[in-house]
Amino acid sequence: MHHPDPSAVTAAVTALVAPELAPLVAVVAWPDPDAGRDRAGRPLAVLVADHGGLARLDDSAPDGAVLRGRHPLPSTDPLAFLPHAEEAADPSPPHDRNSYPLPWPRLASFFTDPRSPDVAIVHTAGHYFPEQGGHRGEHGSLDVIQSRAPFLVSGAGVTRRGLIDGHARLVDVMPTLAWAAGVERDALEHLDGVVRDDLVGRGAAYVVGLLWDGGHPGSLLELAGRGELPNVARLLERGCALTGGAVAEFPSLTLVNHTSMLTGVGPGRHGVVGNVYWDRAEGRRVVPNDAATWHRTGELYRDGVTTLFEAVQAAHPGRRTASVNEMTERGSWASTFALVRAALSSGQAVDPGEAGSGESRDFVTAVRALLPDPTASELVTHARCAEDDDYAFYSAIDLLGLSTMVGLFSAPEEDRPRVAWWSQYTTDAAHHHGGPRSPIATDGLRDCDARLGVLLDHLERIGVLDETLFLLTADHGFETAVDEVRGSWAPALAAALDPLGVPWRDEGPGFLYVGGVPPVSGPGPAGG
Repeated sequence: MHHPDPSAVTAAVTALVAPELAPLVAVVAWPDPDAGRDRAGRPLAVLVADHGGLARLDDSAPDGAVLRGRHPLPSTDPLAFLPHAEEAADPSPPHDRNSYPLPWPRLASFFTDPRSPDVAIVHTAGHYFPEQGGHRGEHGSLDVIQSRAPFLVSGAGVTRRGLIDGHARLVDVMPTLAWAAGVERDALEHLDGVVRDDLVGRGAAYVVGLLWDGGHPGSLLELAGRGELPNVARLLERGCALTGGAVAEFPSLTLVNHTSMLTGVGPGRHGVVGNVYWDRAEGRRVVPNDAATWHRTGELYRDGVTTLFEAVQAAHPGRRTASVNEMTERGSWASTFALVRAALSSGQAVDPGEAGSGESRDFVTAVRALLPDPTASELVTHARCAEDDDYAFYSAIDLLGLSTMVGLFSAPEEDRPRVAWWSQYTTDAAHHHGGPRSPIATDGLRDCDARLGVLLDHLERIGVLDETLFLLTADHGFETAVDEVRGSWAPALAAALDPLGVPWRDEGPGFLYVGGVPPVSGPGPAGG
């Protein structure tokens, strides 16, 4: 494990929590160097600071004990800004009235992996940094809204209870679905997540996980209640949803939380610590969240990681499972990305190389040529495809995912997957482009709902809808960046660290590596 120079970390933190950076930097977190680590590498304490104070988080004080000044985490309430009208009335709140739920377990896990940075810099909710890879709609923060994903369960084994005040964690998804699919509880007890048998029972013939990437939970439940997402409403009528959704692992980024929810453990155990990070052991920058390299995600896992599909296969050898357009798919019987790997190994496709390379761009261009035309489908809002190229690309991927799901459940009964997972991505593109509650974000949710309806209708036609358990979730939430809240903390870091002769890298931006790394001329992409 790398041990950064304490004086360099202190210099960096002091620069980052200066009052003039408060509009950009919500909090800064780093392992307490005096506390040490356990045998698994987990820090025994984490320090958190903002412009007004310093606190120490550990097992005895999971919400933090103040060491200096005022508490740097104004609230840790996972149900903050509920009902949704309260969030809509106070969008992208400044740090001093924000909430940061479950800070200790999330930060402790994050800092366990050797690939995690020395210091985590948490953007404020409103920070807008397009010149550094940011978007109009943003996520990645420790804060409650960017960390809140939907958690809706429906169908076989679920009591019809409507909206329930409460919250889950995204790491609860894997053990809950695995248990519902027949995996015994003792095989799941080592996970970070728990079986939510207060919401889900056993007895379903089929278990289906639905991920709407970046699907904002407040908007999803509000639109369903107004009848604008009739198929989400259809699920809710047959089940229940937590108003506080599911708290994402930190950082609230795509690859971190796809992996967390389908392995049941946080990034400190599965090893995918961000959409972009520096691997000290390999001496290279890693960008897991790239469409051209999603098929290689499993190569990043730490030893001992078990996916949902592997857990089901171990408990019931020969039981068929399917992973549709999902990167965390190791062990599934049918997998979109297994087809990609097969095409590459057979020479039918050219290796896309590393993320961001010319080869990877060519690979994605070739993939696009094979996808359905989104503007030819009634399940896509055509005007949004013209407005945003990502909306068109991911709509095409989602259409392909729908046809794959329908195809899998058109097979004879003995050949159907008993556990299936389908990820849709238009919601993420739409929310990045416009932010939550924007017209394009609403259309993204509506389009995903329409495609969901096709699947539900198909399952009803073949007579298995009432035998199927559904869990609908996302990988994170979203907040809208504010035009006036611009700037970079890079000049402050340079002023603090360069005179010390300490090389540093700020990946993301927000992942600060201090010492023992080649310096970087500018921050990497923020990712999605």
